[in-house]
Amino acid sequence: MRSITYLFKMVKQINNKNSVLQSEVSHRCSLLCLGPLAFHRQAVGEKIRLSHGGRLAEKSETTFKNGLVFSSRPVRVQERIRLRVQRDSFIWDGALRVGFTNVPPSARSLPLPCMAIPNLTDKPGHWAVPLNESVCEAGSELEFWVSDGGSIYVAVNNRPHKELTGVDLSQPLWAMIDIYGQTSSILLLGSEKRKLFCTRRSCPPPESLSSLAGSVSDVSDFTGDDCISCLDTEIPEDITCVVCKVKEARITLPCGHRCLCKDCNSRVFQEFGTCPLCRHKIRAPSAEELV
Repeated sequence: MRSITYLFKMVKQINNKNSVLQSEVSHRCSLLCLGPLAFHRQAVGEKIRLSHGGRLAEKSETTFKNGLVFSSRPVRVQERIRLRVQRDSFIWDGALRVGFTNVPPSARSLPLPCMAIPNLTDKPGHWAVPLNESVCEAGSELEFWVSDGGSIYVAVNNRPHKELTGVDLSQPLWAMIDIYGQTSSILLLGSEKRKLFCTRRSCPPPESLSSLAGSVSDVSDFTGDDCISCLDTEIPEDITCVVCKVKEARITLPCGHRCLCKDCNSRVFQEFGTCPLCRHKIRAPSAEELV
């Protein structure tokens, strides 16, 4: 009983610590979640229009420049930012540029510079690399990240390449993307940070934290199952119940967390009715689960 009470008090304290009015960084849907990730809603290029919960960025006019966007929150070292090129136009040369910056998007004055390279990279705290046109055609998916050594890597078809070194890791980093040249629109697929026994993932930004037109559910490839994508981790089979800390956690709750043994599942449902980790409502255990 003390374990259950303590666990729920801890979760409540965490949830109350940051209000909905604060940065999107404060939201977490699980202990393994990296937090919501979208494009920053204010620091955008003059010709950029955001939609679909801030995950789709597209040029509103036919132009090769004025396509800067930034991540809505600081990203972690080794956190892989995943993108898909939605639309391209072959009337221009050049393509997507990706990188990182120590300058917070909220601290930038508008209008933004028309290009990341060289307008921003000539200034301290900005690092970006141009991508080859062949990997930026419509439908192409790629990911980029900064390593522990301060190098920028870009991976296409799971083949990573070191593109640039010297990124300053002593300050927070925001992802910086320039929808440049033939690239017309991109979709932010999320991010992930791979560890030895698990993979942490971002989740779509909650609707209450975004004033953008549209919602995440508008994206054609987004389904309800993606709400727990950050829980889709590669972890050992033997997981201990988070309540009793003794028996194996065999019960997978509707939210996706497998964190309770059979005995504690019944007790938690009767006394609290929510998941111990994310407070999602849970149902009564079935007859099979009670056996």
